[in-house]
Amino acid sequence: MLFGYNGKVLHVDLSSGDFDVEDIYEEFYRTYMGGSGLIGYYLVKMLKPGIDPFSPDNVLVFAPGVMTGAPLGGMCRFAVGAKSPLTCAFGQSEAGGFWGPELKRAGFDAIVIKGKASKPVYIYINDGDVKICDADHLWGKKTGEVQDIIRAEHNDPAIRVAQIGPGGENMVRFACITNELKHFNGRNGLGAVMGSKNLKAIAVRGKRQIPVADRQLMSEISKEFGATVMESPLTRGLYENGTAAAVLGNSAAGILPTKNFHYGEFDRAESISAEAMNEKILVAREGCYACPVRCKRAVKSERYSVEPRFGGPEYETLASFGSLCLIDDIEAIAKANQMCNEYTLDTISTGMTIAFAMECFEANILTKEDTDGIELVFGNKEALLTTIEKIAKREGFGNVLAEGSKRASEIIGRGSERFVLTVKGQELPMHDPRGKYSVGLAYALSEKGADHMVAAHDTMIASKDQFSFKEIMPLGILEPEKPTKFSPLKVRTFAYLSMWWSFFNAAGICDFVPVPRSSMSIDDVINALNAFTGWKTSVFEVMKVGERALALARIFNAREGFDAKDDIVPERLHGPLKNGALKGSFLPKEDFMQALQLYYGMMGWTENGIPTKEKLLELGLEWLVEG
Repeated sequence: MLFGYNGKVLHVDLSSGDFDVEDIYEEFYRTYMGGSGLIGYYLVKMLKPGIDPFSPDNVLVFAPGVMTGAPLGGMCRFAVGAKSPLTCAFGQSEAGGFWGPELKRAGFDAIVIKGKASKPVYIYINDGDVKICDADHLWGKKTGEVQDIIRAEHNDPAIRVAQIGPGGENMVRFACITNELKHFNGRNGLGAVMGSKNLKAIAVRGKRQIPVADRQLMSEISKEFGATVMESPLTRGLYENGTAAAVLGNSAAGILPTKNFHYGEFDRAESISAEAMNEKILVAREGCYACPVRCKRAVKSERYSVEPRFGGPEYETLASFGSLCLIDDIEAIAKANQMCNEYTLDTISTGMTIAFAMECFEANILTKEDTDGIELVFGNKEALLTTIEKIAKREGFGNVLAEGSKRASEIIGRGSERFVLTVKGQELPMHDPRGKYSVGLAYALSEKGADHMVAAHDTMIASKDQFSFKEIMPLGILEPEKPTKFSPLKVRTFAYLSMWWSFFNAAGICDFVPVPRSSMSIDDVINALNAFTGWKTSVFEVMKVGERALALARIFNAREGFDAKDDIVPERLHGPLKNGALKGSFLPKEDFMQALQLYYGMMGWTENGIPTKEKLLELGLEWLVEG
């Protein structure tokens, strides 16, 4: 008997309307686990190099992890992957919420989708029964209305819906996917891939229990977690303030991206902080499947007609629509967040692309004639809201920005490229590497383009007194390192943590919950995995799972022409910050490039950033070795 998973992957061909079920063996799960590992396997196996991401030949994979659906906080996540239309590289994005556990309760561990429907459709899965349903009546509608209609059609308010809004339908290159209207597979434009396939939604209902190998041990671990989770300052802070807690701290530290990364301190940070949200618009604290932390916000604004059902802005959104664009109105930012949730636009890329356009406007590269009469200046909140809608609908100048800032600059020209802040074509998240050097490595090395969730940030492990540092010591990380320093220790720490966090992705584990607290150590994570699956795994085995997933993504990118030349960060980050606690600080370019080469060597990659034949064989990826 299988425990923790079903042993079944659903394959859907939208072109023909056919589907079949692939039976999967235990060794496959122990090798790839799910999430990014499973996605890497199918994308490398099924995709020919060089295809257009919007072609029917692209493959879209929905993949919970092995731990997804375990009765334990933080075990809820699933990943979606495809060739990214934003980067033309390996595309993958995670989300929490309830959809991932529901898919496993419905009988499947993943869905692999190819082809393109001749007209809009949605997939409906009910306890193993699969139907492809007409979605003509849903096309063009925003997410809230679509969720209500699908649930009403099947007379079941408990159906979990993963869907796209008009932004995905219009193939905005940074369109995302939402479930429950407030949890997002945000990055890489995977919602645009759904739109290109005429796939509006995947609605799932499962009433089965996921089998647990050792229910008593799992219950004990869950009870201990629930009883002690708030002992950690991080999880306690996440409950009180959500990720928005980072706004004031980052501004004080000089690493809050402000005015398109020119500055690190926002003089009106208090106005967009967690404290301001709590005081003015917060109406509820919400969470994901089986999690007591409840780090999600639900907000309401009468002035801007913001509804709690769409959640509330996370730190990334507060910064990308706030300090990055010099906007200090928390209610306007909440409205921008809701618009992105309704249209399904990634808030990071949306904010960064608009900030890019604002800097072009400030430099007289763009005028009101170019922007449809919009005064696209920093600080103009009405211009922000209008531009979001134009992007989602691909109207006028919004059609240019819907391509993402890199492609938009190629259309605009006139020197605008110097204002583009992307890696591999994906816009930077709201963390400044000039104060956290490992974040710079994460941005450059991520196969998905700039990504802040590759490994723990320098500031989380800068002192032996921190919860998070104590918990990673079993990985062999015994000494902390300054956030603004490159050294072999810094690179080794980053390498180990990138494997550990990659395992979290493959397993479906939230990065915020298990490790940064004293009551759920690395051993507890392994014990929970064993209790759920019945395996007798180890830290060594799961680290190899994480490393294997990274290697698969790197091989995918190598086939698409990516190599060391693409593992760079924007030149602006090698220049000085203009204000704040770190005024004058920069990411030293020569040291940075040396750190990249050291990382390649530690990972068993060539000087060009490609896994060697020997490394692939060591990881059990013989099928990738030619000849």
